[in-house]
Amino acid sequence: MEYNQAIDILESISAVYPRFELSEKKVKIIMPALLKMDYEGVMANVERHVTKNPFPPTIAEIAAYPVQTNENIEKWREWELAASKISQERKRQLVINLQKLLAERARDGID
Repeated sequence: MEYNQAIDILESISAVYPRFELSEKKVKIIMPALLKMDYEGVMANVERHVTKNPFPPTIAEIAAYPVQTNENIEKWREWELAASKISQERKRQLVINLQKLLAERARDGID
């Protein structure tokens, strides 16, 4: 989330809960945590919170973090795509060559 979005979150909470004062110290403490979060997710949690609770939310109650991509899954998808472009005959030949290599290594006693 961007700094101005984090300020918007805090101002929104303050608008609904007048006793939630936005002191400089509070902003300084809360801001690093908010900046790591997802703005839309946090705002949705704030909106949900205000419909159910008479007291201002804690940061933990409204926290929402961006979805992180799994690099391994992305790499796996790239490999699958690359493999799908290889002909069945080529794949069959690769398997035969691998089996020959393994047989040779086993015969020679090399692990």
